[in-house]
Amino acid sequence: MNIGIIGSGSVAKTLAAGFHAEGHTVQISSRSPEKLSAWVAEHDGIGAGTFAEVAAFGEALVLAVKGTAAEAALDLAGTDHLRGKLVMDATNPIEAAPPDNGVLRFFTTLDDSLMERLQRAHPEAHFVKVFSSVGQHLMVNPQLARGPPTMFICGNDDDAKATVRDLLTAFGWDTADMGGVEAARAIEPLCMLWCIPGFRENQWRHAFKLLT
Repeated sequence: MNIGIIGSGSVAKTLAAGFHAEGHTVQISSRSPEKLSAWVAEHDGIGAGTFAEVAAFGEALVLAVKGTAAEAALDLAGTDHLRGKLVMDATNPIEAAPPDNGVLRFFTTLDDSLMERLQRAHPEAHFVKVFSSVGQHLMVNPQLARGPPTMFICGNDDDAKATVRDLLTAFGWDTADMGGVEAARAIEPLCMLWCIPGFRENQWRHAFKLLT
């Protein structure tokens, strides 16, 4: 599958390399793609372009930018390039403010979520919340002592979520589908919980597991 990565930070680069290693054709994007030339040169087979170019290229897309930049990034990608496509949303609505005793500050409330805002702005795209509740170093092939962790996902399109489940299985994850886009109100705050041991104890090597 052609996968376009909207973003160029550590999450974007980790997922780009991970999808490429699984045999997908990958492009990564930036407002200034030339800034990615050295990284692309070190990752043979991964291309780079603008947000619009990469969004047009991708059969499926990954949104991997700061939450405060998510809406602007999708505007630059172009509504026509998002229409009918799976958009894997790895963003979180983190405020540009320091944590409060280890707890991140969000610019959303529990009655809304960033992904709901993005879905309302682009109703013809198929958003799936994924990769938002773990650090980038564990997103691809997490090796944890107690076995595969659980990735919580949600979204309104069942086919899009089935594709994401297959991609997660290839990356070594169990998947828990929490339902429609409204479930992002619960999934996004898991980022807060995941980060607390890191900020308070410098312990970043953990992930969530759903037991039944």
